[in-house]
Amino acid sequence: MGHAKTSYVCLPCRASYKQPYPGDHERRCPRCGEGLAHVGSAFAAPRRRDDEGWRVLTVLVNAGIHFHKSCCAGPGYRPRTLREVRERMTYAARTGEPIARSLIRPELP
Repeated sequence: MGHAKTSYVCLPCRASYKQPYPGDHERRCPRCGEGLAHVGSAFAAPRRRDDEGWRVLTVLVNAGIHFHKSCCAGPGYRPRTLREVRERMTYAARTGEPIARSLIRPELP
């Protein structure tokens, strides 16, 4: 039985790759040679031409948010539009909540 695969993403190339998780070994993009970001096994990449989707993904990856499966469901809520990202970042600035926590909040109070 093989090892489970997980997703890696290259933000400059707008490419994602499913590969076995090697532990501490750094993965490199086969197209540009940049380091790949580990995003988790429940990741679904936006289409390459989806500018807004990749901008949202860039914010999420830079905030340290991953797409790992939980025991019974997927990774939970993740914003899909720049409007949702802006709303949550404004909320974080207003309340002092960490940005990563605000970005995965399903609803704002």
